[in-house]
Amino acid sequence: MKLVLIGIQGAGKSTQGNMLSAELGIPYLSSGHVFREMAKEKTKLGRWLKETLNAGILIPDDTTLEIILTYLKRPEYSKGYILDGFPRTVPQAEAFADEAEKVILIDVSDREALWRISGRVSDREDETLNAIRKRIELFHEKTEPVIEYYRQHGKLIDVNGEQDVEGVFADIMKHIKA
Repeated sequence: MKLVLIGIQGAGKSTQGNMLSAELGIPYLSSGHVFREMAKEKTKLGRWLKETLNAGILIPDDTTLEIILTYLKRPEYSKGYILDGFPRTVPQAEAFADEAEKVILIDVSDREALWRISGRVSDREDETLNAIRKRIELFHEKTEPVIEYYRQHGKLIDVNGEQDVEGVFADIMKHIKA
C-alpha cells in the first residue's frame, strides 16, 4: 500500500504516519526528515538545503522529485510506504500521479497548527515562528491545489485532524479499510 499524508505543519502527520506504519507494517518516510538529514551533510547541496529549509522556503520541484523518487527506489519501500510532506505542489503530484494509492488530508486550522507547534519543544532550526508562518502561507498557496488535484482524481481521504490522536487514527483506518 502506498499512502501519502498531507496537512499543514503541526497537523499530526508524523504521529499518524508512525502509528500507521506500526499498524500496517510498511515504512513511514518524511520528506522533511530526508531533507534535514541531507542538510547536515557538509556538501554544497547540504548547505543549500539547510539555508532553504531555515528560511521556510519550499525545495524546488525538480530537486524534490529527484531526491524523493530516488529514495523510494530503496528496497525497504518496495512493498509500500507512508509518505509525509510530498508531493507539495501540483507538478510534484503530476509526476507522482501513478504512485499514490490513497492521499490522506489531516485537516486542521492554521490556529490549531500554530498552537500545537508552539506547545512542543524543538531544537530544529527550521521551527522559528517566521519559518513556520512562511510554511503555513506556502501550504495554502502551493499545497491546497494538490489537495484539489487528488480530490478530482478520487484518491483523497479528508480527516478531521482536530480530534484526539486516537480519533484521527480510527478515522484514517476506517477509510483505508473501506
